[in-house]
Amino acid sequence: MDSTARASDPDSVPRLAALAALLADETRAAVCLALLDRRAWTAGELARHCGVAPSTISEHLTRLVEGGLLVGERQGRHRYVRLADAGVARMVEDLAAYTTPATPRPAASLRAHSAGAALARGRTCYDHLAGRLGVAITDALTARGLLRQDAGFAITEAGLTWLTELGADLTASGKRPLARPCLDWTERRHHLAGTAGAELCRLLSSRGWTERVGTGRAVRATEAGRAELGRMLGIRAEDLEVTAGTAPA
Repeated sequence: MDSTARASDPDSVPRLAALAALLADETRAAVCLALLDRRAWTAGELARHCGVAPSTISEHLTRLVEGGLLVGERQGRHRYVRLADAGVARMVEDLAAYTTPATPRPAASLRAHSAGAALARGRTCYDHLAGRLGVAITDALTARGLLRQDAGFAITEAGLTWLTELGADLTASGKRPLARPCLDWTERRHHLAGTAGAELCRLLSSRGWTERVGTGRAVRATEAGRAELGRMLGIRAEDLEVTAGTAPA
């Protein structure tokens, strides 16, 4: 380790170690991955999702909230938790991409295989689209000169016009970048994140062009959505299919 960097921020080492300890537990990791759908979950829902007792999940949620990865709120008698912010979501997704093996292990069951295939085909990555769906849209935007990837991600003037005419609100981004690359952990390529990515995800959902699959964060293009994606961006139905070897276990 560089002694100069360590001396400049003596608290960075224990903070990093504490963060690693939070995510070192499989149940806490599963909680963070589930919350990438951006919804607030109850402790009971997360306990069932992770296959642990309510008392156990409560202990894990307390640690994650105290560690700053989650925030909690109460509504009536229910306690809800969600990821603290988009930065936490980006970190979790990036770590998932880093740890995904190049050759996925065979799924333990048909149910697990189906769930993994659905996530690989399309999912929300906090507030933007990921999986084959997200990457296909990103590729199509780039091919049509609406997005540049040659020096980072940047929406072109034509892209700004296209997004605005589609109904995207790009004015309230604040400090958030308009476009940024997000490494896709199933496709192992980048998809579009940032304000533009979030607005595209919102618009496709609000118009009924994408729909949620089951209760998790898997999404798919509807029949109307496939038609519109083909019309607007030239995306073919086969472009939305998962390529061999990308489905997670």
